[in-house]
Amino acid sequence: MGKGGQQLTSPLVGAAAKKHADVLIDGDLYDVSTFKHPGGSIVKFLTNNGDATEAFNEFHGRSKKAQKMLKALPKKPADEATLKARGCNGRADLTAGYAKLRAELEAEGRFDPNAGEIAYRVGEVVAMHLLGAYLVMATSYFYAGILVLGIVSGRCGWLMHEAGHYSLTGDIKLDRLLQEVIYGVGCGMSGAWWRNQHNKHHATPQKLKHDVDLDTLPLVAFHARIAAKAKGSFAKSWLKLQCYLFIPVSCFLVASGWQMYLHPRHAFRTKRNRELVSMALRYVLLFGVVFKDLSWGSAFAAYSFYNQIAASYIFTNFSLSHTHLPVSNPDDYLHWVEYAAKHTTNIASSPLCDWWMANLNFQIEHHLFPAMPQFNHKHISPRVKKFFEAHGLEYDVRPYFSCLGETLQNLHDVGHSTEGDKRD
Repeated sequence: MGKGGQQLTSPLVGAAAKKHADVLIDGDLYDVSTFKHPGGSIVKFLTNNGDATEAFNEFHGRSKKAQKMLKALPKKPADEATLKARGCNGRADLTAGYAKLRAELEAEGRFDPNAGEIAYRVGEVVAMHLLGAYLVMATSYFYAGILVLGIVSGRCGWLMHEAGHYSLTGDIKLDRLLQEVIYGVGCGMSGAWWRNQHNKHHATPQKLKHDVDLDTLPLVAFHARIAAKAKGSFAKSWLKLQCYLFIPVSCFLVASGWQMYLHPRHAFRTKRNRELVSMALRYVLLFGVVFKDLSWGSAFAAYSFYNQIAASYIFTNFSLSHTHLPVSNPDDYLHWVEYAAKHTTNIASSPLCDWWMANLNFQIEHHLFPAMPQFNHKHISPRVKKFFEAHGLEYDVRPYFSCLGETLQNLHDVGHSTEGDKRD
């Protein structure tokens, strides 16, 4: 379990507590009892408990609409008792130090998009798609083409992730457009669904009953308390083999389930026509152009191989930064900085690793400043490390293959925890 978080509860009990709902931001209590958050249920994570200041500012720093909505909510200054119990989530020193560091970085332009970087990132995925299609359609290097297409599909996942945080161009409408088209065509998935789920992860990484990235049954369990929920002998037997199944099988099944059911269903239900068109265009381009000279059986096999490469590439790399680390309890309220320090790890930087993980090997920096263009993470990492050390926090950096080994070992240990070997 994660250490250092406050265990906070609302002073209200019974019926009053059920009706009462407030969020603490910048020393004020905002009444959200009748507020329907456009981004989904994430607001509930810090209702009547904890301090949501950093989370609100990082998620909505570029949104004038969100600022107007906040100002429209009924509010009152938090009293002394509330500030003592919830203010700064028990770490006023981190709040002050974090605000100082962020202000310095903002003054230096570290949050400003870069036109050259945007052109490079978008141009890369376009060029790789063209190369992969050429190799498949016009040369004898068919499998090399499938490999390129699979890798670039995964890299569309990295790129849409940046746009989904509005850190690619800094323009929310343009970033949403780019995310939904890139994710729809490149991965066959819904940007709106991703934003809803991923922001919950960012608000409370590795927190039980909050971080959706821990809610992964029946295909995988990253913690023994999740594995304990598995029902039936088949599910438990599957988990015992999950360290072997995760990369070649489970990643593919997750991606296929998202593409064939979960994401299209969300787009239909929420009337996201642009996303539906982007997803449909993906299959037109693949089956109507790239695989047009193959039989249906061969085309399906080629698509499955391509999809497996893409899924294993993106999901395996994402799993390195959190899944093998400790969790916190549902009633623990950690500081924004503590979540980045105690439940996130960086992967050691090198030119190859920085490219392979699209600068998201700097996950600590990304979780501290999700709205910062990701190419800047490497430049600020020495200062983040110094900031952590000044406040007694570990700055966790691990080699790529060592971290991959720890991730797979954790899957093995968790998978066998259902035999009675319980982990905290």
